[in-house]
Amino acid sequence: MLFNCHLSVVKGVCILLIWRPVRLVGGVRDQEGRIEIYLNGQWGTICDDYWGKEDADVACRQLGYPSAEAATSSASYGQGTGQIWLDDVQCGGSEQDILSCANRGVGVHNCGHHEDAGVKCESRLRLVDGTTDYEGRIEIFMNGTWGTICDDSWDMADANVACRQLGYPSAEAANSSASYGQGTGQIWLDDVVCSGSEEHILACGNRGVGEHNCGHYEDAGVRCAPPVRLVGVRLVGGIWDHEGRVEIYLNGAWGTICDDHWDKEDADVVCRQLGYSTSITAVSSAGYGQGTGQIWLDDVQCGGSEHNVLSCAHPGVGVHNCGHGEDAGVKCISPVRLVNGITDYEGRIEIFLNGAWGTICDDSWGKDEADVACRQLGYSAAVEAVSSASYGEGTGEIWLDDVKCIGSEEHILACYNSGVGVHNCGHHEDAGVKCEFPVRLVDGTTDYEGRIEIFLNGAWGTICDDSWGIDEADVACRQLGYSAAVEAVSSASYGEGTGEILLDDVQCIGSEEHILACHNSGVGVHNCGHSEDAGVKCEIPMRLVNGEGIYTGRVELFMNGEWGTVDDDAWDDTDASVVCRELGFPYGGTAYRSAHFGQVRLVGGTTYYEGRIEIFMNGAWGTICDDSWGMDDANVACRLLGYTAAEAANSSASYGEGNGNIWLDDVQCIGSEEHILACHNSGVGVHNCGHHEDAGVKCESS
Repeated sequence: MLFNCHLSVVKGVCILLIWRPVRLVGGVRDQEGRIEIYLNGQWGTICDDYWGKEDADVACRQLGYPSAEAATSSASYGQGTGQIWLDDVQCGGSEQDILSCANRGVGVHNCGHHEDAGVKCESRLRLVDGTTDYEGRIEIFMNGTWGTICDDSWDMADANVACRQLGYPSAEAANSSASYGQGTGQIWLDDVVCSGSEEHILACGNRGVGEHNCGHYEDAGVRCAPPVRLVGVRLVGGIWDHEGRVEIYLNGAWGTICDDHWDKEDADVVCRQLGYSTSITAVSSAGYGQGTGQIWLDDVQCGGSEHNVLSCAHPGVGVHNCGHGEDAGVKCISPVRLVNGITDYEGRIEIFLNGAWGTICDDSWGKDEADVACRQLGYSAAVEAVSSASYGEGTGEIWLDDVKCIGSEEHILACYNSGVGVHNCGHHEDAGVKCEFPVRLVDGTTDYEGRIEIFLNGAWGTICDDSWGIDEADVACRQLGYSAAVEAVSSASYGEGTGEILLDDVQCIGSEEHILACHNSGVGVHNCGHSEDAGVKCEIPMRLVNGEGIYTGRVELFMNGEWGTVDDDAWDDTDASVVCRELGFPYGGTAYRSAHFGQVRLVGGTTYYEGRIEIFMNGAWGTICDDSWGMDDANVACRLLGYTAAEAANSSASYGEGNGNIWLDDVQCIGSEEHILACHNSGVGVHNCGHHEDAGVKCESS
């Protein structure tokens, strides 16, 4: 952090005035980050409205850098907290400090921290007159001008610090006696003495800025190690492809990583670099055998979010104090996938092991196992555990059998099983899952409206309303199981969400199966606040059941994930006309009451609670065949008639033969169904019976 300094004379005394501190936060290097300014006793950010190169140049010069490489917006270095001090900053480019530029006024803004401005400043160091980019006379930017460094005490420790500050891994040579030619102007530093671990050259011991006893014939230089290029990373010595000793390819050769400081965060980075989601464990002490040749890295310390292991902190390529007895390894989580589902979140579960995809046998497969699999796939939980190759038979290996999870495991291989490749199954037993919908509606007054939220990377987040319209809402509603959208809602009309804003600039054609299939700016990429959270109001799915043709039947609505009926209290033609218009029939309708469609009755009994069971379908009464007819079926029929249970299930037309249609056959109820039509059967009107097989019941008289 640097302060602006001005000189003032008060009563003949020269006073150094220090104020207006600025700093950079959240950058990978010192010269980049979110720009923050200290005012009224606290740090705050600058909004990115009108933020451009001229503004960034002023900020960088105020920080002591020569100029800006880039002006960044949309909180690219992370969102700040607290005050937003400036907005609509417009600099000419020559101002001394950022507060001298035109702006709305301190603390006046219309922004959120998702609009925090940032800068990437030019380095205070540069290399001049070398034959390559990574060598030359070392020059430093101080007090507004470039100057050189004297070579007194200049050595490899100093050169290493300078090269790392310039972004190279280390130094190959410390040059003296103006070997890259003599500079001009100031000699800013002399007698520089670094230990080698400093982050920048000004942190090293020196005589003081501008203090020296040198001429430009003593200008120092460096030759830095050329930037290394990571060609590959591989796992060696494991039983499976997802585990082994970590080796990286650098400077034309494979080499290992020393296990000093090696932990789960480091292993996570390696596994992601290899295409796995994360690691199970970090392995040390040459757990997968000792490598040979180079030990490329030591003291690796990753934060866990890096894209490759070379981006993690380490003392330098090839710098170590290890032997191959300390070679590091990893065990990564093996990938899983869903195959042959109708949607992305259901299907046959397959796992990648030993270079090939294979299936899981359904022995012991249940909800706990499905929950673990769905969470490993990034969903919150499972709706259903599926067996008997319901999503089709796989091919190749059956990798797991007798899988038994507690339900809290992070991945399916952590569950008990009979051993990889050990099974007594065929592919007709392939297991599957149906995972929870990765979208939900929140804070609506009904189940079919609300703020739209999507589950990604283990957490729920919102969708920004930029470009949000009826096509996008239609896709979201269909993904939720509704037929279409009534309305696309914006501006956080259902309240502001919290956490991540996962999607922005969503643009659907309208035929996509899920919202992630629509064009968007990228997961997590947005320029929004939660005040812009999108929502939907979906159509209530409605259908007519058991009528004669498509325009008559019992009215059923789909809510809370299941179909249900409408009570007939006060039901009249006006209500029926509304339903008909909603179903696409414009000319009104006629109301029927008392379970006119799917009504049941008892006929031919000696009491009112027994008799031949008849059901009203397609405008006519008909019977039920007694094939498979038993107490579970009779219980459902009696409860439907208002009785508590059945005393007997009768067959062979014991209450006399009916006439007309035989509506149902092969009825098989579990016993908990609310209606006889909800039981498994061979289909309305499908049978191989005569009326001598008409079914009956005797219900409990109470």
